[in-house]
Amino acid sequence: MELEGINQIRLRTFEKEDQIPMAMLCNNRNIWNNLRDFIPSPYTESDARQFIDYCLSEDPARTFAISREGIFCGTIGLVLQQDVYRLSAELGYWIGEAFWGKGIATEAVKLITKYGFEELGLIRIHAGVFDFNTASRRVLEKAGFSLESIHKQAVIKNDRICDEYRYCLLR
Repeated sequence: MELEGINQIRLRTFEKEDQIPMAMLCNNRNIWNNLRDFIPSPYTESDARQFIDYCLSEDPARTFAISREGIFCGTIGLVLQQDVYRLSAELGYWIGEAFWGKGIATEAVKLITKYGFEELGLIRIHAGVFDFNTASRRVLEKAGFSLESIHKQAVIKNDRICDEYRYCLLR
């Protein structure tokens, strides 16, 4: 499966060959500092392989490789919610540091939200961002998300208690 946006940015199904560039890009403390703690650090090729295998088992697909001009540069996915929240999903993504500031994340967020609404039948997509991650907050705002709430002292990252900014986009 492939979703194509502007500037040769694509969301595509993972390939086994993504394992090495994924491990190289994600094994970066600057990336990990903005992700949830369940993502391993250091991030190894074995971690990448397990993640890719999991993503390839999704039906329907909800997690994609992000590429620009055919080069792997990150991942993006929707975590479908359950029970009374079943028409909602949480958005998560990361972009390799070498690709920051190029509009890739914003375009990838636009592509996956369109996919979520049109193909998965979602009515609501939300994302939580650590208060110090202003770049990710700007990405979401540029992609049309609105700040829905600020959860005070809701998360702990690197032994620091911080706020979580919760963004939302409705169909």
